[in-house]
Amino acid sequence: MSRAFVNEDNAAAQVSQPVERRVSEQPNYLTARGFEQLHARVAELQAQYSEQSARGDQADKQRQADIERDLRYFNQRLQSAQVVTHATSIDKVQIGSWVTFADEDNTVQRVQLVGEDQADASSGLVNWGSPLGRALIGAAVGDEVLWKRPAGDQLIEVVRIEADV
Repeated sequence: MSRAFVNEDNAAAQVSQPVERRVSEQPNYLTARGFEQLHARVAELQAQYSEQSARGDQADKQRQADIERDLRYFNQRLQSAQVVTHATSIDKVQIGSWVTFADEDNTVQRVQLVGEDQADASSGLVNWGSPLGRALIGAAVGDEVLWKRPAGDQLIEVVRIEADV
């Protein structure tokens, strides 16, 4: 048998190491709800890992490597988590605040500033460290702030601030 075929077989049997998930350098501020979600995600991954491990030789080694990578990432996020106090102020936008703002065309949007791992734009949950989050943080009702977007800068006005209920 040619040596090349032996090496191909060995290479096919190896599990490719997944690319590590990049951990953001910004502070890991989270709402209390975001912290709970992060804990739930780690518990879910630990259960998946236990399930794969229990399969022994039948385990999907690539899936197990992916789960291990995700566990490293989310455990690191848990260790660096800084839970912010419940947003109660309606005077200034803070992490956890619900903010209603209007753009130059009077299009109104409502978002909540949350931590990076909790962000979900389709649900109106915006990362506090995103361009929109950074524009809004610290603003008061009536303030016009500059939202520095890749599509071009836009002036927006804070119309309403609500506490995180």
